Formats: sequence, structure tokens, C-alpha cells
Amino acid sequence: MHRPVLLDEVIGWLKPQDGAVLVDGTVGAGGHTAALARQVGPTGRIIGLDRDPAMLALAKEATAGLPVTLVHAPYSAMREVLEELGVSSVQGVLLDLGLSSDQLAWAHRGFSFASEGPLDMRFDPDVDPESGSTSTGPTAAELLSSLSANELAQVFFDYGEERFSRRIARRIVETRRQTPIETTRQLAELVRQSVPGRFRHGPIDPATRVFQALRILVNDELDHLDATLKELPKILAPGGRAAIISFHSLEDRRAKWAFRNDPGLTVLTNKPVTATAQEVAVNPRARSAKLRVAERCPNQAGTPRPLPNPNPHPEPSPRPRRI
Repeated sequence: MHRPVLLDEVIGWLKPQDGAVLVDGTVGAGGHTAALARQVGPTGRIIGLDRDPAMLALAKEATAGLPVTLVHAPYSAMREVLEELGVSSVQGVLLDLGLSSDQLAWAHRGFSFASEGPLDMRFDPDVDPESGSTSTGPTAAELLSSLSANELAQVFFDYGEERFSRRIARRIVETRRQTPIETTRQLAELVRQSVPGRFRHGPIDPATRVFQALRILVNDELDHLDATLKELPKILAPGGRAAIISFHSLEDRRAKWAFRNDPGLTVLTNKPVTATAQEVAVNPRARSAKLRVAERCPNQAGTPRPLPNPNPHPEPSPRPRRI
């Protein structure tokens, strides 16, 4: 069962008041959404967005009877959703950029290498109940079968910060000539075999970064985040707050830079807020969570500056030194 990370900290920093309207852009199983809804009371409203229809079904149960409006949409469409709902601005925005424990547990979604399943990884698979076909973007398996070795290496390096990106990409291309790479365990084992022996048994499974990189690519995660960060000053009411929980450096750096360099926002957390030892003990996934919070400046709409190039290294990582 999914446990919302940094729940007390989110409530403390967003400070939802009676009658306030807030947006949870990544509603997931509804943990944060339900807690925020109890704070704003019957006169307030929480608007919850999610790309995953399966998660919205769980959130519907978790938020039953609370002042919550659930919408099937990516958080990058937040401004358009608010306009359709007749909401001009909100007092708070929350983005929890991590995967839900439920999504990881569903083997058929392909997010985790802990169990066997198809390499899908899409947040929003649009399944036709009659034909069973899908019409959303390509799956992770389809990308693995079509991208070149150089393209795969670039993806693993840029989105997974994988030091052995070239070696892993070459092994994938060599393998797929003989056998399609279609399952999570198949890919995970291939990655482990590609990594030098002394790097196979550390605290993090060698497949972790490659799975992260593929998931980011499949779902255009960083593009959605960049688009939303630019829109925040236009979405928040003066004094409204934005809280972003990230789980890896690619997202955290973007939130940090956007908050610090947007004249319409004031940074409230000079350093990211992290989980207490007590929370990590009961919810290990909270260990890597980082919360950053900014507040919309009064009487200033803000003119967001362009985000920096997310890839300061135009070439894939150099060939790893032979061990």
C-alpha cells in the first residue's frame, strides 16, 4: 500500500486554510490529496490530476466524501484544467514526482525489475477494452527495439546518469539481434551482466538507473516538469505556495533552479526538506525524497527565464575504464 511521503511537512509548508483551493498535480493513490482536503474543509477544494487512470480509481476511493475534484490529465495541463473548471488561481500546488508503491507493485505495468512483467512503463496506457490494443506512445520495449546504441547510451547517461551507458547500450543492441527484449527481468539481468563485477553488488541494483532513464523517456517526464515550472507564477495566487517532492537529482535541480531564478517566486526552503528517521523506518522510499517550497510574490506575475540546458554533456559518457 502506498504511503504518501513527507505528509506532515507538505501540510506544514502549504498551510492549507479553510476555503482554500489547491492543486495536487500528481494525485496518485490520493494520500496527499485526502489530507489536504481535510484541511480546507467543506468550503475549500482540492483539484487532483493524474495521468494514470488506475491511480485515479484508487484516489476516488481514498477521497470519497471529501471536497476533491479528480481529473485525468498530466500536471503540465494544470492551467488549462483550471480554466475549464473556472478557477483563476489557487493557494497551493503540490507535485510528488515519485512513483506510487502501487504502480511499482503492478507487474503488468513494467515499472519495477523486482517482478516479471512486460516492459511497458507508460503512466497513461489507453487500452481499448474490446481489442486490448493501446494507442498511447511507445512502450519501453518498443523504444529498446528501435533506438540505436548511441541513442540508448545518451538516454541512459542523460536520464539515468549511468556511468556504463555505452557498455549497456551495446549489450542491448547485440542481444536484440537474437532475442527481443520484452520483459523487466530480461532487461534487468542484461544490465547487471553489462556492469563490471565489483559494481554489481552495491546498495543500489545496477538496473535502477536504466529503468529510471527509460521511464523518464517513455513518459516525457522532464518536459512535463519544465513546462509546469514555467507556469507556476501564473497559476498561484499572490502568497500561494508550490511544493515539489523529487526523488532524483534531475528533477531536484530543475525545481531548485526554477524557484531561485523566477522573479515571481520566493524560495522558502534554502535546503531541501528530507524525511525524518522515523518516517524512513516505516516508509523506506522516503529516504530519497526532497521537498522544495516557493511562494508567489505579492503583486508580481513574474517573467520566468528559460530553463538551463538539462544536458550539459552533449556526448554520451566516455567508455568506462577496463576493470
